[in-house]
Amino acid sequence: MTKHIWTKEQLLNQLNSLPCKKGKIVTVHTSLKAVGEIEGGGETLLSALISHFTRDGGLLCIPTHTWDGDVYDRRRADACIGVLPRLAAAHPEAVRTMHPTHSMAVFGDRERVERFVGDEAYAATPADPKGCLGKLYKEDGDVLLIGVGQEKNTFLHCVEEMLGVPRRLTDYKVEKTIIHKDGTEEKRHLYWFDDIIADVSVFFPKFEAPFRHYGCISDGFIGEAKAQFCNARKMYAVMEKIYKNNKFGELLSNDEPIDERLYR
Repeated sequence: MTKHIWTKEQLLNQLNSLPCKKGKIVTVHTSLKAVGEIEGGGETLLSALISHFTRDGGLLCIPTHTWDGDVYDRRRADACIGVLPRLAAAHPEAVRTMHPTHSMAVFGDRERVERFVGDEAYAATPADPKGCLGKLYKEDGDVLLIGVGQEKNTFLHCVEEMLGVPRRLTDYKVEKTIIHKDGTEEKRHLYWFDDIIADVSVFFPKFEAPFRHYGCISDGFIGEAKAQFCNARKMYAVMEKIYKNNKFGELLSNDEPIDERLYR
């Protein structure tokens, strides 16, 4: 049986089927392996994402996280979360943010990009609401998950911080280093993820059922990968409802489904 090889045109047709409005900000988390074989490889998928989401003045954000170490070297195209992030970090049109652990490569109109990424230089937490993830909410942006689930949706960390969910951040700061392109070093200090629960993001898929109940997610395919196109403000509203109804008790210590009474 001949394996299908996806072309840029086919990927663009699939992207066109998603309900993305003109000029929006979209953050994309991707499993390149799940997409299948692509003519031209990951560079073709990245090119399709850039051309689709930056048309009509929109912005494309590709997470290029470096949280697995203490140094973010801006002279290198390193990222610890997959192939597409490394390709995005190395792309000549990318503006990579100044977040010391959770940087993004942002594409689009350069003036708008510079405004969008500026506050990342002052981020004090991994998903600081003052930075790009908070602006994703403020500017009514979207999150596209390609071949991955809500466990990769970094925006949900930002929502929990915006809502003040307890036991998510340390009460002390950790030191990280940024090496700038001219070789100079900058020390940054962040409140870090609390380790009371080893990794709350493992349980973020519990929010998928409530998100679907309120129409936060539109489904599609990119290549062979299932895709979820998720609206940031709608996700925030659903999580706010759930946490308030639960009196901000812990929801992410196990994989038991969220009680429907908290959101219906």
